[in-house]
Amino acid sequence: MFKKVLIANRGEIACRVIATLREHGIGSVAVYSDADAQAMHVRTADEAVRIGPPEARQSYLNIEALIEAARDSGAEAIHPGYGFLSENAMFAEAVEQAGLGFIGPTPGQSRGFGDKRLAREAARKAGVPTVAGYEARSEVSDRSLATEAGRLGYPVLIKAALGGGGKGMTIVTSEAELLASAPSARRVALAAFGDGSLYLEKLIERPRHVEIQLVGDGQGGAVHFFERECSLQRRHQKVLEETRSPGASDKVRVAMAEAALALARAVQYRGAGTVEFLLAPDERFYFLEVNARLQVEHPVTELITAQDLVWWQLVVAAEGKLVAPQEAIAARGHAVEVRVYAENPAEDFLPQAGRLARVVWPRLPFVRVDAGVESGAEIPLQYDPILAKIAAWGPDRQSAWARLASALDQTVIHGVVTNLDFLRALTRDPELRAGHFDTTTLESGVIERYRESRSEPAPALALAAAALAEAPRVALAPEVRRATDPFDTLGPWGRS
Repeated sequence: MFKKVLIANRGEIACRVIATLREHGIGSVAVYSDADAQAMHVRTADEAVRIGPPEARQSYLNIEALIEAARDSGAEAIHPGYGFLSENAMFAEAVEQAGLGFIGPTPGQSRGFGDKRLAREAARKAGVPTVAGYEARSEVSDRSLATEAGRLGYPVLIKAALGGGGKGMTIVTSEAELLASAPSARRVALAAFGDGSLYLEKLIERPRHVEIQLVGDGQGGAVHFFERECSLQRRHQKVLEETRSPGASDKVRVAMAEAALALARAVQYRGAGTVEFLLAPDERFYFLEVNARLQVEHPVTELITAQDLVWWQLVVAAEGKLVAPQEAIAARGHAVEVRVYAENPAEDFLPQAGRLARVVWPRLPFVRVDAGVESGAEIPLQYDPILAKIAAWGPDRQSAWARLASALDQTVIHGVVTNLDFLRALTRDPELRAGHFDTTTLESGVIERYRESRSEPAPALALAAAALAEAPRVALAPEVRRATDPFDTLGPWGRS
């Protein structure tokens, strides 16, 4: 096993990886930009190395700086977390060429699954159902795309070949719409991924998004950790995830898991990964993509299986073997998770920046908080504004959702606008609590209902209370305080 690991990331995922390293007596090395010099992950790690200025391209995306930091610190391996360079084949290659261990898939696997056209081809070869579509090996004209879309039948999805996160994805219902939308999709794809190549998929209407978590040993062995339901999305970004899926029958769950393992074994997948599927209303499912890394939503899987997926990643990378066989992995109960962001739901979820004056995370039984910030933290504009993930476990779905709602009620964040109020509304929405949703539900009604419910002006008393909560407390010298000051009689509940 490695003696020291560098985490090429920041925030809550860096803190999460550090926790597992510490549990197993492995040294941890954090990296940071100038914007993160006082960040929680920097203070949590055993060591920390500066890698550049705030701009991500000069720090967290700087391959040379990251490898130099690993060498200088004596780290034997690099964990990429998620986001940034986690699925970058050039980074994985550079790490291995430097004689370091890469805690993730092979460079070829990152490259193959990063190109959605190649990923679809690999899925088909492994016998995994795929959505009807069109992918060209080279750049094709918009007119050629229109011809192929007509063959598939509208509506169709235009997608970026090297895409992810919904960037460049557009639904078109006619040839005119396709010809009007394709140039914009190419520009978005080129700006986001450095490649403007597009491909087409037949649109599956009102599907669920269900994914299978797995780990492969890189030699053809693989195990799965059951499925996750990720249908509640905004702009193709997940908002709430849970396991088990309320929309998949046991038969479908088993078939999906077998399909995911077939693909992993066919490519001799190494490390943690997620095979994502679209589940149609008629219970047919189709391959969507592979996320060749640890997922943001992995805590819900850990809660129902009592498995540490970061430890599985470490064992595979260091020893080339799985921690346990499939029969040792069992699912118990239900878990649900939300992502807490510094963003303003009232302004189309615009990212926010600033200083967190006060942060209180819930401390409740069966509730897990993966946080990357605490009181006093500065939220920079340069990076994804995720603050934490809050997850809850219960013996059944309703108890898990109820515990998550209680946890959100006990969460306090002052100083920066967050999506907490929106998340509280989600966990109490009757349709969502009943499991009646698909990938279109949030944007086709839930978000609008939330905004309408918050459109009334707040009562004067509530506004005054909010202002007082945000106002800085003035510390008075003892001789200035009145002897009858009520705060002096409250003991530990008085001034802090």
